[in-house]
Amino acid sequence: MRVEPFGIDSVVHVVQRGARGMDIVHDTMDRDRFVRSLLHLNDTHTDANWHKTVASLPLLERPSHWPEREPLVRILAWTLLSNHFHLLLQEISEGGVAKFMQRLCGSLSMCFNKKYQEKGSLFQGSYHSRTVSGDQHFNYLAFYILIKNSLEMYPGGLVAAQANFDTAWQWLSRYPFSSFCDVISGSSSPITDNTDGLIQAII
Repeated sequence: MRVEPFGIDSVVHVVQRGARGMDIVHDTMDRDRFVRSLLHLNDTHTDANWHKTVASLPLLERPSHWPEREPLVRILAWTLLSNHFHLLLQEISEGGVAKFMQRLCGSLSMCFNKKYQEKGSLFQGSYHSRTVSGDQHFNYLAFYILIKNSLEMYPGGLVAAQANFDTAWQWLSRYPFSSFCDVISGSSSPITDNTDGLIQAII
């Protein structure tokens, strides 16, 4: 585990991997649950039965009877792979990153274990985090998280993506389990915040 010290307004690259390199998602329902978790667990409001509460709603719709959303962190970028995920987070309240990660990983483990009749943590210990050191580091991470890691999910992986770059780029622009498509299209998303600077970093 490596969790560097940071304070309010710090930007942090967070990585969490599956235990023993195992996949943390197996199907589209698992991936959609991850996406919902990014939205609904990044909130000071808690609902112990939130999965049931949002089950009948569109993927990124929030229940109207919940109080106004107060995020724990700003999610600047994210990408989900089969056996791990990357987040680029900004600390906006004391301990917000730690609280969000605890809620996210705990919820994902609980749901995975219930669905697949497993036990223990889904993840390989605590999350790894590193504080972003400056603009150059930020730009590198934006490219690394949103393009390099997303293209690992392209059929055939990075080697195939390099050999068929135009096709891979079109695939990437539609990959739903990363914030890349929101950034490149300029679309707003209830999950991510302050993505304006990311477009310059990844093209």
